[in-house]
Amino acid sequence: MIKVLRKMNEKVDYHFYVSKDQSLKKTLTVRDLLALGLGTILSTSIFTLPGIVAAKYTGPAVVISFIIAAIVAGLVAMNYAEMASALPFAGSAYSWVSVLFGKFWGWIVGWALLAEYLIAVAFVASGLSSNLQGLFAPLGWRLPNMFAFALGVNGGVIDLLAVLVVALVAGILFLGDTKSSQVAKVLIILKLLAIITFIVVGATAIKTQNYVPFIPKARPNPDGSIFGGWQGIYAGVSTIFLSYIGFDSIAANSAEAKNPQKTMPRGIIGSLLLATGFFVGVSLVLVGMFKYTNYANNAEPVGWALRNSGHLWVATVVQAVAVVGMLVALIGMMMAGSRLIYSFGRDQMIPTKIGKLNRHNLPSNALWIVTIFGILLGGIFPFTFLAQLISAGTLISFMAVSLAMYPLRNREGRNLPIASYKEPFFPVLPILGFLGSLAIFLALSFDAKIYSLVWFIVGVIIYFSYGIRHADSKLPPAETTGKQRNENS
Repeated sequence: MIKVLRKMNEKVDYHFYVSKDQSLKKTLTVRDLLALGLGTILSTSIFTLPGIVAAKYTGPAVVISFIIAAIVAGLVAMNYAEMASALPFAGSAYSWVSVLFGKFWGWIVGWALLAEYLIAVAFVASGLSSNLQGLFAPLGWRLPNMFAFALGVNGGVIDLLAVLVVALVAGILFLGDTKSSQVAKVLIILKLLAIITFIVVGATAIKTQNYVPFIPKARPNPDGSIFGGWQGIYAGVSTIFLSYIGFDSIAANSAEAKNPQKTMPRGIIGSLLLATGFFVGVSLVLVGMFKYTNYANNAEPVGWALRNSGHLWVATVVQAVAVVGMLVALIGMMMAGSRLIYSFGRDQMIPTKIGKLNRHNLPSNALWIVTIFGILLGGIFPFTFLAQLISAGTLISFMAVSLAMYPLRNREGRNLPIASYKEPFFPVLPILGFLGSLAIFLALSFDAKIYSLVWFIVGVIIYFSYGIRHADSKLPPAETTGKQRNENS
């Protein structure tokens, strides 16, 4: 038993990750990371969740929910920025926790992140499909229900468009990071133009009475949740928190960043600040154009609001660009998920072949896994079901990274590099990030917590049946000595 506990808590050698990640091409700049971050954060969520959350939980106060979620995400983002600066490894939170707390705890966090990325790919693909169908509907172009909806929804069997879009993005990623980043930068510019166009045009249709009351009185929903009041705002925060998960996908690509000590903090914090402004702007305009009740169960409220306020052509252009721009989120999430699986294989937590790099130094096998799971989940499971599951894995990794800040600071300058970016107001802010993430996790639905528990049980089984016996975490002594000698010189 003591031997097992020692193995679980064995920390990964910092030099092991430095050596293993040398094969990855370092091509990503601050612009690339901002494009990936904004493209991932400003994904399906900004075009769907403001309306859905306003109708079900908050009313016009959805803006407050977005701001509270942004504050918690910002506290955690500063932790991520320092971590990525000091430990620029593929796998982000998984690798960091493995170095600072031990292999088992790193695996648990990594397993939670994997759920986030796989479900997020499906979530974005499902939302993109809904918006694309809404775009074609006025033209009379409709797929048969069995191919237009997920299993069990309106007679659906498989969401064919969600399947096709995941396959398309996988094809882009197989071209390599440089070409993927170039595509991402073009698409994010188009998406930002679409968001700004909606805010400007939609603002002309705002009716101030739609903001009254800004915080409706609390009342129970039919499903037992609460609408209105601060309870509704709190429930809204737990639902929309998934909107901010994009900044952690930047950290997953740390090993492929140029000068990561500077580029990672700028990419992480910069993308979060810019995205928050856009979320608040879209939310204010959306609930001002129409009474929030009109957005109930509406997976494409931005396009709907523009069409029903007489801006048909603007709606068509904005929604078309938004649909194309959502591809950036898929690029970011599929990149992050494949790099995480590569990290598992690198450490032999799973068979090494799964994380093997191809002749172009891309984790092609890992990318195939993300693609297959994205197709299955996005094609079969409905949009609202997927939205319930994403935040749990994210919040667990956020809590772990917040706590890991304390051993990181203790080891910086001793046996770990000193981060070029330092989180301010240490040691207060990391614990605030932990408590904020915990509060949002506790507000998740019962189903989300149960599914998370099942996922973790599967992860623990994999660890004790394979990972604990095969996991590698140390360099050969001669190679380690050489690394240390080079650093000292």
